[in-house]
Amino acid sequence: MKKIILSLVIAVIAVFNVAAQAKYVTRTGQAIIYSHTVAEDITATNNTVTGIISVSTGEVAISVPVQSFQFAKALMQEHFNSSNFLDSKQFPRITLKGKITNFSAIDLSKNKKYEVSVEGELTIKGTTKPVTENATLEIENGKANVSTKFIVKDIGSYGVGKPKGSKKNNVADDITVTYTALYEKE
Repeated sequence: MKKIILSLVIAVIAVFNVAAQAKYVTRTGQAIIYSHTVAEDITATNNTVTGIISVSTGEVAISVPVQSFQFAKALMQEHFNSSNFLDSKQFPRITLKGKITNFSAIDLSKNKKYEVSVEGELTIKGTTKPVTENATLEIENGKANVSTKFIVKDIGSYGVGKPKGSKKNNVADDITVTYTALYEKE
Protein backbone atom coordinates (compact mmCIF):
# COMPACT_ATOMS: atom_id res chain seq x y z
CA MET A 1 0.00 0.00 0.00
CA LYS A 2 2.84 2.40 0.87
CA LYS A 3 4.47 1.68 -2.49
CA ILE A 4 1.24 2.52 -4.32
CA ILE A 5 0.83 5.80 -2.43
CA LEU A 6 4.50 6.67 -2.95
CA SER A 7 4.21 5.88 -6.67
CA LEU A 8 1.07 8.00 -6.90
CA VAL A 9 2.77 10.94 -5.15
CA ILE A 10 5.79 10.69 -7.47
CA ALA A 11 3.50 10.55 -10.51
CA VAL A 12 1.58 13.65 -9.36
CA ILE A 13 4.83 15.54 -8.74
CA ALA A 14 6.11 14.53 -12.18
CA VAL A 15 2.90 15.72 -13.86
CA PHE A 16 3.07 19.09 -12.07
CA ASN A 17 6.76 19.40 -12.95
CA VAL A 18 6.05 18.78 -16.66
CA ALA A 19 3.10 21.18 -16.58
CA ALA A 20 5.27 23.83 -14.95
CA GLN A 21 7.78 23.57 -17.80
CA ALA A 22 5.11 23.64 -20.49
CA LYS A 23 5.23 27.38 -21.13
CA TYR A 24 7.37 30.45 -21.56
CA VAL A 25 6.17 33.48 -19.59
CA THR A 26 6.92 37.20 -19.43
CA ARG A 27 5.62 39.82 -17.05
CA THR A 28 7.89 42.60 -18.26
CA GLY A 29 7.22 42.80 -21.98
CA GLN A 30 7.47 46.22 -23.60
CA ALA A 31 4.93 47.67 -26.01
CA ILE A 32 5.59 51.01 -27.69
CA ILE A 33 2.83 52.66 -29.70
CA TYR A 34 3.41 55.43 -32.21
CA SER A 35 1.12 57.49 -34.39
CA HIS A 36 1.64 60.52 -36.56
CA THR A 37 -1.04 63.18 -36.52
CA VAL A 38 -1.27 66.66 -38.00
CA ALA A 39 -0.98 68.19 -34.53
CA GLU A 40 1.97 66.10 -33.29
CA ASP A 41 3.53 62.67 -33.15
CA ILE A 42 2.33 60.50 -30.29
CA THR A 43 4.46 57.86 -28.58
CA ALA A 44 3.75 55.85 -25.43
CA THR A 45 5.57 53.02 -23.69
CA ASN A 46 4.24 50.18 -21.54
CA ASN A 47 6.71 47.95 -19.65
CA THR A 48 4.17 45.71 -17.90
CA VAL A 49 2.96 43.51 -20.75
CA THR A 50 2.36 39.88 -19.79
CA GLY A 51 2.57 36.98 -22.18
CA ILE A 52 2.54 33.20 -22.40
CA ILE A 53 3.81 30.88 -25.13
CA SER A 54 2.77 27.23 -24.86
CA VAL A 55 5.76 24.95 -25.40
CA SER A 56 3.57 22.09 -26.61
CA THR A 57 1.17 23.91 -28.97
CA GLY A 58 2.71 27.27 -29.87
CA GLU A 59 -0.37 29.07 -28.59
CA VAL A 60 0.28 32.67 -27.59
CA ALA A 61 -1.57 34.98 -25.21
CA ILE A 62 -0.51 38.58 -24.60
CA SER A 63 -2.20 41.04 -22.26
CA VAL A 64 -1.46 44.77 -22.26
CA PRO A 65 -2.75 46.87 -19.34
CA VAL A 66 -4.04 50.04 -20.99
CA GLN A 67 -3.46 52.38 -18.02
CA SER A 68 0.22 51.40 -17.91
CA PHE A 69 1.07 53.28 -21.11
CA GLN A 70 3.29 56.26 -20.27
CA PHE A 71 3.21 59.39 -22.44
CA ALA A 72 5.50 62.43 -22.55
CA LYS A 73 2.54 64.67 -21.75
CA ALA A 74 0.04 64.02 -18.95
CA LEU A 75 -2.82 65.36 -21.08
CA MET A 76 -2.10 62.76 -23.79
CA GLN A 77 -2.25 60.01 -21.19
CA GLU A 78 -5.51 61.37 -19.80
CA HIS A 79 -7.10 61.50 -23.26
CA PHE A 80 -5.76 58.02 -24.15
CA ASN A 81 -7.48 56.50 -21.09
CA SER A 82 -10.73 58.48 -21.48
CA SER A 83 -14.02 57.02 -22.71
CA ASN A 84 -13.56 58.79 -26.07
CA PHE A 85 -10.41 56.84 -26.81
CA LEU A 86 -9.38 53.57 -25.08
CA ASP A 87 -11.79 53.83 -22.11
CA SER A 88 -9.38 52.02 -19.80
CA LYS A 89 -11.88 51.84 -16.93
CA GLN A 90 -14.33 49.77 -18.98
CA PHE A 91 -11.70 48.03 -21.15
CA PRO A 92 -8.58 47.69 -18.96
CA ARG A 93 -6.63 45.39 -21.30
CA ILE A 94 -5.69 44.97 -24.93
CA THR A 95 -5.25 41.27 -25.72
CA LEU A 96 -3.80 39.11 -28.44
CA LYS A 97 -4.62 35.41 -28.48
CA GLY A 98 -3.30 33.21 -31.23
CA LYS A 99 -0.90 30.57 -32.39
CA ILE A 100 2.54 30.49 -33.96
CA THR A 101 1.68 28.93 -37.32
CA ASN A 102 5.14 27.52 -38.04
CA PHE A 103 5.75 26.32 -34.45
CA SER A 104 6.55 22.74 -35.50
CA ALA A 105 9.72 24.04 -37.22
CA ILE A 106 11.06 25.54 -33.97
CA ASP A 107 13.52 23.61 -31.80
CA LEU A 108 13.29 25.17 -28.35
CA SER A 109 16.34 23.23 -27.15
CA LYS A 110 18.76 24.98 -29.54
CA ASN A 111 20.08 28.54 -29.49
CA LYS A 112 18.69 29.85 -32.76
CA LYS A 113 16.73 32.74 -34.27
CA TYR A 114 13.42 32.00 -36.00
CA GLU A 115 11.11 34.13 -38.11
CA VAL A 116 7.58 33.23 -37.02
CA SER A 117 4.04 34.11 -37.98
CA VAL A 118 1.27 34.48 -35.42
CA GLU A 119 -2.37 34.14 -36.42
CA GLY A 120 -4.96 35.11 -33.87
CA GLU A 121 -7.38 37.67 -32.56
CA LEU A 122 -6.58 41.18 -31.37
CA THR A 123 -9.05 42.76 -28.96
CA ILE A 124 -9.02 46.52 -28.42
CA LYS A 125 -11.78 48.34 -26.55
CA GLY A 126 -14.03 45.28 -26.67
CA THR A 127 -13.73 44.80 -30.43
CA THR A 128 -12.01 41.63 -31.65
CA LYS A 129 -10.54 41.23 -35.13
CA PRO A 130 -8.43 38.55 -36.80
CA VAL A 131 -4.75 39.38 -37.27
CA THR A 132 -1.66 37.78 -38.76
CA GLU A 133 1.66 39.29 -37.71
CA ASN A 134 5.30 38.34 -38.17
CA ALA A 135 7.81 38.26 -35.32
CA THR A 136 11.32 37.14 -34.46
CA LEU A 137 11.69 34.43 -31.81
CA GLU A 138 15.25 33.90 -30.62
CA ILE A 139 16.02 31.00 -28.31
CA GLU A 140 19.08 31.69 -26.19
CA ASN A 141 20.16 29.63 -23.16
CA GLY A 142 16.65 28.33 -22.52
CA LYS A 143 14.97 31.73 -22.80
CA ALA A 144 12.94 33.15 -25.67
CA ASN A 145 13.42 36.72 -26.92
CA VAL A 146 10.44 37.91 -28.93
CA SER A 147 10.36 41.06 -31.04
CA THR A 148 7.97 42.43 -33.61
CA LYS A 149 6.87 45.65 -35.23
CA PHE A 150 3.50 45.87 -36.93
CA ILE A 151 0.73 48.30 -37.80
CA VAL A 152 -2.78 48.20 -36.39
CA LYS A 153 -4.74 49.42 -39.41
CA ASP A 154 -7.89 51.52 -39.07
CA ILE A 155 -7.85 51.98 -35.29
CA GLY A 156 -11.25 53.67 -35.64
CA SER A 157 -12.79 50.29 -36.48
CA TYR A 158 -11.94 49.25 -32.89
CA GLY A 159 -14.01 52.15 -31.56
CA VAL A 160 -11.00 54.40 -30.96
CA GLY A 161 -11.19 57.84 -32.52
CA LYS A 162 -12.39 61.37 -32.37
CA PRO A 163 -14.57 62.48 -29.47
CA LYS A 164 -18.31 62.70 -30.13
CA GLY A 165 -19.25 66.04 -31.65
CA SER A 166 -15.66 66.87 -32.59
CA LYS A 167 -14.86 67.79 -36.17
CA LYS A 168 -11.15 67.10 -35.62
CA ASN A 169 -9.64 63.66 -35.42
CA ASN A 170 -6.51 63.68 -33.25
CA VAL A 171 -5.93 59.97 -33.78
CA ALA A 172 -4.09 58.57 -36.78
CA ASP A 173 -5.83 55.83 -38.76
CA ASP A 174 -2.89 53.46 -38.32
CA ILE A 175 -0.91 52.85 -35.12
CA THR A 176 2.59 51.36 -35.19
CA VAL A 177 3.25 48.86 -32.40
CA THR A 178 6.71 47.65 -31.39
CA TYR A 179 6.78 44.72 -28.96
CA THR A 180 9.78 43.14 -27.27
CA ALA A 181 9.89 40.65 -24.42
CA LEU A 182 12.11 38.11 -22.75
CA TYR A 183 10.15 34.94 -22.01
CA GLU A 184 11.40 32.44 -19.45
CA LYS A 185 10.37 28.86 -18.84
CA GLU A 186 7.89 28.45 -16.05
